[in-house]
Amino acid sequence: MKRFFNLKNKKGFTLIELMIVVAIIGILAAIAIPNFLNFRNKAKSAEAKSNLGAIRSCEETYNTEFESYIACAVNPTSAVGVLDRTKQTWLTTNAGFLAIGFNPQGDVYYGYSVTNASTSTYQANAFGDVDDDGSLMSFTVNQDGGSVTASTTTTY
Repeated sequence: MKRFFNLKNKKGFTLIELMIVVAIIGILAAIAIPNFLNFRNKAKSAEAKSNLGAIRSCEETYNTEFESYIACAVNPTSAVGVLDRTKQTWLTTNAGFLAIGFNPQGDVYYGYSVTNASTSTYQANAFGDVDDDGSLMSFTVNQDGGSVTASTTTTY
């Protein structure tokens, strides 16, 4: 009579081995997912920094020609009150941004504005909640040409 189970030729994995592999994958995922989300949010904030640099260049060019800075209303206007991680459509009808020649390619994660504009000063702003955690991240740059500064507000 043949034996159905030959213990010397066992193939496959035991339940313990499979549970250990699942536990290791779970630990790796617990470490990797937050890091991935953090990198994704940093990439989205790079949009604000890059666009503020471009707005600064446009304001300086405008100032060279007209000897004053120009204020720009919030664009996209849907960003006011809709500050989540979805992209907003940039409005090409915003008079201030049209005057300085700033028009980003495609939709944007942040709302942009230029305030306190006069013959000698301005402040360009970017604001948004790209991680949808209820805290508003804002960036500013001014005519001094310094680096972009960031701040966080928990209410909006």
